[in-house]
Amino acid sequence: METNRQKKIAGVLQKDLADVLQHAAQDGMKGIIISVTKVQVTSDLGQAKVYISVFPQLKREIILKGVKENTATIRYEMAKRTRNQLRRMPELLFFIDDSLDYIEDIDNALQGKKGNPIKNPDILDNRQKQ
Repeated sequence: METNRQKKIAGVLQKDLADVLQHAAQDGMKGIIISVTKVQVTSDLGQAKVYISVFPQLKREIILKGVKENTATIRYEMAKRTRNQLRRMPELLFFIDDSLDYIEDIDNALQGKKGNPIKNPDILDNRQKQ
């Protein structure tokens, strides 16, 4: 269960991270949209799991690799932006948000493009709650 403090910090980080990543995408990568879909902060406020969504999906592994390589720079920029709100900047861990893929799989299954998920439940991947 997240506390109100964790939720507030996650909201601040999500807003500022989206701004930082979109600004970086404007500088070097035309036609790529990066959005921060979710941020989860640990109870000790030491780590933040950041879930990003990338469009077009073909470039998401390349973008994730680039973001992970530049985590120190991103964390520094975030620390400058949140210096009046946070005493210590959490460690940032980046992950791809695949919920859009999952929704697309469900939509295709319901439209009959992949088969009937009621008769064959193995069509849809089983997802773990995160």
